[in-house]
Amino acid sequence: MLVQMELSRILIHERKPEQLIELRELDPNLDSPRSFPIVIGIVEAAAIGRRLEGINAPPQNRPMTHDLLGTIITGMGGTLEAITITDLIDGAFIAQLSIARPDGHLTHIDARPSDAIALGIATNTPIFADEKVIQQACITTPPNDQSNDDFNNPSPPHNRH
Repeated sequence: MLVQMELSRILIHERKPEQLIELRELDPNLDSPRSFPIVIGIVEAAAIGRRLEGINAPPQNRPMTHDLLGTIITGMGGTLEAITITDLIDGAFIAQLSIARPDGHLTHIDARPSDAIALGIATNTPIFADEKVIQQACITTPPNDQSNDDFNNPSPPHNRH
């Protein structure tokens, strides 16, 4: 079963090479939505942050991998329909892009969650996670919790991408 998620926060620590994004269950009827952190690199965190602010151009106008992939998808007439966190294997999250092709078929392409989210955030592409991933990786977040304690002591799994 797939559960719709939202990017709830980006936690950047300037003195560490790893950064965190947190995906939170998107269900207005839940008092304590489930969430989980994903460790990503500083470059990906900066790209996601820029896209959240509506800035699509990368520094020095050089496309990053997710920018290039977005250009290829649209250039071939495709549309990014969904991002799904499909698995958690040995501490590494696995994501999949669902791309609608011009012929109406849906193509699924494996991707790193950080690249997938950086690609999809600019177009408000829905993010989903498989229930088994949530059960393996989730932390329960009290309503309106804005603490950064999980950044200094991230809950397992603490992987890259």
